[in-house]
Amino acid sequence: CTMNNCESEEIVEAANIAISNLLPTKSRSLYDIAYNRFKKWCAEKNVQVYSENVLLAYFSENAKNYKSSTLWAQYSMVKSCLIIYDNIDISKFPKLIAFLKRTGDGYQAKKSKILTKSEIDRFLSSADDKEFLMIKVGLILGIAGACRTNELVNLTVDDIEDVGSSLIIKIPNTKTKIPRTFVVTDVGNMLKLFRKYLSLRPPHVKHKRLFLYYKAGKCSSQPVGKNTMGKIPSVVASYLKLPDVACYTGHCLRRSSATLLADAGVDITTIKRHAGWKSTTVAEGYVENSIENKTKIANQVLVGTTTSAITKTVNVSESNIPSNINFENCTNVTFNLNVINNLNAIFFLHEKRSP
Repeated sequence: CTMNNCESEEIVEAANIAISNLLPTKSRSLYDIAYNRFKKWCAEKNVQVYSENVLLAYFSENAKNYKSSTLWAQYSMVKSCLIIYDNIDISKFPKLIAFLKRTGDGYQAKKSKILTKSEIDRFLSSADDKEFLMIKVGLILGIAGACRTNELVNLTVDDIEDVGSSLIIKIPNTKTKIPRTFVVTDVGNMLKLFRKYLSLRPPHVKHKRLFLYYKAGKCSSQPVGKNTMGKIPSVVASYLKLPDVACYTGHCLRRSSATLLADAGVDITTIKRHAGWKSTTVAEGYVENSIENKTKIANQVLVGTTTSAITKTVNVSESNIPSNINFENCTNVTFNLNVINNLNAIFFLHEKRSP
């Protein structure tokens, strides 16, 4: 008997179940649409063998109507389905890969604009809470955690732990089951804004979603949807009267977070870990070449100066407040004072010095 004939119905059923789970659950319908579209095209052309020339002809025809990024997405979905359903691996078609790469020559994907630190601070300090409190909280959490729009939409009150001096937020990960965690500290009244918004939550709300519709200083029980959450950056840009408001899309929060970290000198490995990226190329694509970062590079190249940060922490109480703190041999110094629980004072000293 052949191997197929010797396979029991139980084994065949188990194999079919395993195969059905090979495609991503959330986007499986998109994979099926791409695959069925290809199969329909093959039926119209009387194609029975999926050779490299067939795939070249199919994607060449699609290239007339779709951008390079869309072609690559369609290729990826068709490739996965052909492997699963037809046991054909089109990733081994070199001419097809070369063609798809050529369609991307000169193509630049549109990227969302970013918000600078000064723009974020200006909005948080000047916008009226009665109108923009929900926007402020979404901006704070989105920037602090490099959050995607759907992550903010699905964030629940159970995902946030208020430990007094900071917030610990856990973003669930459906793939690894290990949440991505980030912290929001008490800088610029950020915790005060969050607590104020949370205190307005109606007691009769049955669901756990954090973000509720907010108007005239009150929250309703209706949760905020993806479209409203995705407009947070454009609302901020509009308030600040920035140009090209429509270019501040939902990805603005994620890109702004990565760029702010890069501007602060954080290495790409830390940025990837913070935002949950696996690919260095993808992470670098989110980092905007900001003027601030270019200025730092120019100073290092042309002037030969580097910026180093020295942190001095002083714990004080009402009974032992120091009369003075002396700093010597300092130039271009910036002091930031952060008082925590009226007991601890943290001083940050940033000093520019030549090598």
